Amino acid sequence: MAGLRRRSVVVAPGVPFVSMTVGVRTCPLCEATCGLELHLDGREVTLVRGDRDDVFSHGFLCPKGSAIGRLDADPDRIRAPLVRADGDWKAVEWAEAFAVIEAGLTPILDTHGRDAVGVYLGNPNVHNLAGLLYNRALLQALGSRNVFSASTVDQMPKQVAAGLMFGAGLSIPVPDVDRTDYLLMLGANPFASNGSLLTAPDLPGRLRALRARGGQLVVVDPRRTKTADEADEHLFIRPATDAYFLAGVVHTLLDESLADPGRLRDHVVGLDALHGLTRDFAPERVAAICGIDASSIRRVARDLAHAPRAAVYARLGTCAQAFGTLASWLVEVCNVLTGNLDRAGGAMFARPAAGALTRPARRASGAACGSAATPAGSEACPRCSASCRSSASPRRSRLRVRDRSARW
Repeated sequence: MAGLRRRSVVVAPGVPFVSMTVGVRTCPLCEATCGLELHLDGREVTLVRGDRDDVFSHGFLCPKGSAIGRLDADPDRIRAPLVRADGDWKAVEWAEAFAVIEAGLTPILDTHGRDAVGVYLGNPNVHNLAGLLYNRALLQALGSRNVFSASTVDQMPKQVAAGLMFGAGLSIPVPDVDRTDYLLMLGANPFASNGSLLTAPDLPGRLRALRARGGQLVVVDPRRTKTADEADEHLFIRPATDAYFLAGVVHTLLDESLADPGRLRDHVVGLDALHGLTRDFAPERVAAICGIDASSIRRVARDLAHAPRAAVYARLGTCAQAFGTLASWLVEVCNVLTGNLDRAGGAMFARPAAGALTRPARRASGAACGSAATPAGSEACPRCSASCRSSASPRRSRLRVRDRSARW
């Protein structure tokens, strides 16, 4: 079996070395795709560890990954196609399963059309090589517009906001943790997840390094999470009121003349409309709604504006709510107003291997890591990291600082 190796390990002090099979795998349970070290007794997983040699996760292991052995051995796990018969489920061979699907699906498509069928693609499916190859073919053959996934119950508000502002749903800015001086984090717990839409090797260590070099980490979350414990400041917010809090921050930036988009000004339309949109969302008005006092909201806005390099980052907690798209839009509005969008130490656009909307940047001379992704004229990356895959100058379509998808 590929990815397996024999290794001698110490089970306990004083116990002789034991030789066992160790499998190296990639966890399929979320986008972080951390490396797993699976200790095997035949087919049984006896121990799960983070793979320290994995170039992406560096040994990080979350509670979901540590339980993958129990998930594999769960008696309720489906191990063969199941067909309902006489009110119960029975295991069948694949040929019979496909025949049942054809007999049931064809009349529905013929009678009600392609959109009568919905498809859901979960995380383990879309993080599987076979799924990546064949899911698209299946969806195209099916022809339904009703396709759902983990993204539609997770970060779709963020993708909608990114699509309307930047032209593509996956053009989501990523905070440059390695170079920022101030990171405002809402609804995220990267000490448990290793980062979401922000994954990088040893992200918890990078956040600690941010504080160690004198930077500031401020967490806004209804819960006292592990990340909140590690932060300089934790602001408890009433659930699902992030849009009010962020509107109060934007109001302060404009009301106190702190907004300075700088080089972004020529790439932005709709700035003047922000005054009218946020006029009624002064911190003194939204404080009672979001549960964060007005002085703290104003202080956060001032700290964002005055920090040499800052970024606002928000995840699931700001998406899975009624005003998720609005909150996601306001996050990027804050990054634009403070001039921190797509700049070193701010919220930067990633440089994917394929599918990018930008022209490749020229290789910078003298970049510390030699990365081709560090653009000429930008600050050199301190070490090879997620930041290296970013561009430091905006090259997308004009940014639209107005929201078409949610109403105030």
